[in-house]
Amino acid sequence: MAKTLTLSATTRQRTGSGVLKQMRREGQLPSVVYGKGQENLNIKVDTKTLTDMLAHSASESILVDLEIDGGKTQSAFLQSTQHDALTGALVHADFLAVTEGMVITASLPVEVHGEPEGVKAGGVLEQLIRDLEISCSPKDLPEIIHANIEHLELGDSISISDLDLPEGVTPTLAGDVLVAIVNESRVTKSEEAEEGGEETEEAPAEAPAEEAAAK
Repeated sequence: MAKTLTLSATTRQRTGSGVLKQMRREGQLPSVVYGKGQENLNIKVDTKTLTDMLAHSASESILVDLEIDGGKTQSAFLQSTQHDALTGALVHADFLAVTEGMVITASLPVEVHGEPEGVKAGGVLEQLIRDLEISCSPKDLPEIIHANIEHLELGDSISISDLDLPEGVTPTLAGDVLVAIVNESRVTKSEEAEEGGEETEEAPAEAPAEEAAAK
């Protein structure tokens, strides 16, 4: 299951773009905490701290304990982030307050394990889904979706329904959507085509002998 990280936060007043830019220059990230049955709470967090958290996480779908103004702690899910289009730096974050019985939706990386038998035989693995959207309770949130592919032969594939998902975790896509497949390589196909061509070229050579026998 995903670890819950601790992040210090400070409440802030809703302000204009100029103040927000100054806040970012000072290393603070404008953010908001929202949730069902409660008013939105404007906060700011340390940009470097959150950036480092994300750099050491498998995805941006993380759970945090927000320590707000050094007092109240609010469990929250990082719902979304905004990045600068040029630098990629964080410019805003939205946190969803975690409440009892709630279900969250997260996008998690799919990590495949093992070398498929089909690859050993000259095939090529194609991973079609690298991030999978799932829904679950916050307490059941995994960090990564694992997929064992060692058993795949040439032409074999695994779909979402084949994944061994943790209990309480449900994919949002249909079960027949392919995750990975082992296809023949271009080299293998080329060799097969050449072999077929050689057989075709040999056939006319037999014709004169057959004609001589007929005479």
